[in-house]
Amino acid sequence: MLSIDKIREKASEWLGPDFNEETRKEVREMLEKDEKKLIDAFYQDLEFGTGGLRGVMGAGTNRMNIYTLGMATQGLSNYIIKECGNSGIKVAIAHDCRNNSRYFAETAADIFSANGFEVYLFESLRPTPELSFAIRQYKCQSGVVITASHNPPEYNGYKAYWNDGGQVVAPHDEAIIDEVRKIKSVSEIKFNAQRDRIKIIGKETDQLFLNEVLKMSINPEIIKKNSDIGIVYTPIHGTGGTLVPQALKMFGFTNIGNVPEQDIVDGNFPTVKSPNPEEPAALSMAIKKAQETGADLVMATDPDADRLGLAVRNNQGEFVLLNGNQTGVLLTHYILSQYKERNKYKGNEYIIKTIVTTDLLDRMAEKYGVKCYNVLTGFKFFAELIRKLEGKEKYIGGGEESYGFLPGDYVRDKDAVASCALAAEIAAFAKEKGKTLYRMLVDIYLEYGLYREKLINIVRKGAEGAAEIKAMMKGYRSDPPKTINNSRVVRVDDYESLISTDLITGRKKKIELIKSDVLQFFLEDGSKISVRPSGTEPKIKFYFSVNTALASADKFDETEKLLDQRIADIIKDMKLS
Repeated sequence: MLSIDKIREKASEWLGPDFNEETRKEVREMLEKDEKKLIDAFYQDLEFGTGGLRGVMGAGTNRMNIYTLGMATQGLSNYIIKECGNSGIKVAIAHDCRNNSRYFAETAADIFSANGFEVYLFESLRPTPELSFAIRQYKCQSGVVITASHNPPEYNGYKAYWNDGGQVVAPHDEAIIDEVRKIKSVSEIKFNAQRDRIKIIGKETDQLFLNEVLKMSINPEIIKKNSDIGIVYTPIHGTGGTLVPQALKMFGFTNIGNVPEQDIVDGNFPTVKSPNPEEPAALSMAIKKAQETGADLVMATDPDADRLGLAVRNNQGEFVLLNGNQTGVLLTHYILSQYKERNKYKGNEYIIKTIVTTDLLDRMAEKYGVKCYNVLTGFKFFAELIRKLEGKEKYIGGGEESYGFLPGDYVRDKDAVASCALAAEIAAFAKEKGKTLYRMLVDIYLEYGLYREKLINIVRKGAEGAAEIKAMMKGYRSDPPKTINNSRVVRVDDYESLISTDLITGRKKKIELIKSDVLQFFLEDGSKISVRPSGTEPKIKFYFSVNTALASADKFDETEKLLDQRIADIIKDMKLS
């Protein structure tokens, strides 16, 4: 780490004329009164990584502000010019509800226009999937969205996209990073906008996007018969409120409840501890409203509306939250089964999941004669595969355990707008069959077996923590466990060496993906353990997946508890608890 003298010297540069008065004032206050804050703000540079920028907002090289964002935007602009020439370049920009998001989006628009680009800037906050759509719709070479997803309120971020509407992947990602690193001074940033190059877009793009969402409906006639199913939806103060209610109405739903306090756009997220639909507390107000109104389904989206959380009524009529795997199973099963029911298969369809998402999706795809591709964690790999297979095979759906799903290929990122509408359609379909969504899920488990998954994060902060995480991965590779929870390890997949080893036969097989620091252990009893260090946080992640046959619907709770106990035993045996 830099010495305090070097940090002070670095901070003092931010008192120069290239910085605005608000920034200079904040830096002066840190220099004079708050050394700890000064160190946090300047001890390193906020890293532009393969996922873009994400950090706490404020003045400083390690903070999200118009200067760190400006250097990223200028570096991206330089790369686009290198790659695509310096004429006819178009980019699209969207932003979420976070504090400063509009300011950051307008700053990025100014810089792109100053570089001679045509800029499509949304008039106000919009979901991330609509940004992906706009890039393709307006034939842009690139695009960015200002969002920090479900991070705490003090954060903001910047994600870069390429011309296919997907987040940047190799070789663009590393090449963009190189260009950003070449920007050594804010004086290199072109802040002087060419306003006539910035086009404001809004309702007309919304309509084009929603028209594509509507095409995801498979059984519109069933919605007509069950249009009054009770739905409560919350955007948790975010962008989903701009489009999700419209999408539901276009599908034909008429009984849509809301949580007025959470419809208010607010980057401080005042009604929740975390605006994350994975967290039960984030849906508590919506569930309360559903209980009061007798609704059937609760839906919530994160601030940039690319991830979906669902709560459904169980056999006792109580609301239970579905995890990301369960939501993905319901959506995928509906698409697969209804494609067959309506004779929509042409024989070249496929779905996508990540290597840490439930293997139940593989089993369902196999039954319907549909390919299931497994990719590394991150929807940018979905986009990359869809692009590679375009014109040869047809993508019909796919998702990941972290609450992201994409039902069609008109967008190349997670899409909670279309996923909300499709989830509501499945609820209508279930009602038509005299069932609930919960019972539909149980029926899937009866057919394919009950799958349970769990994720635990082990946090190890600082340089010592990073070394400990590295040592853990090294230990698992050099001396992999022979048994876990009294079940033999029969296969090890190492995504760093890209070798899958059958420990029974000794056969080795190449894994056809790019390298990643991930290990997977497959047990004789059907369990699977995946281990990977986080790319963005000081933690190592362990994903557990277990399964068994489900004898009958009334054995569901009992079987679920048995599987939860098996996961607990695995965690204990691996000394992770």
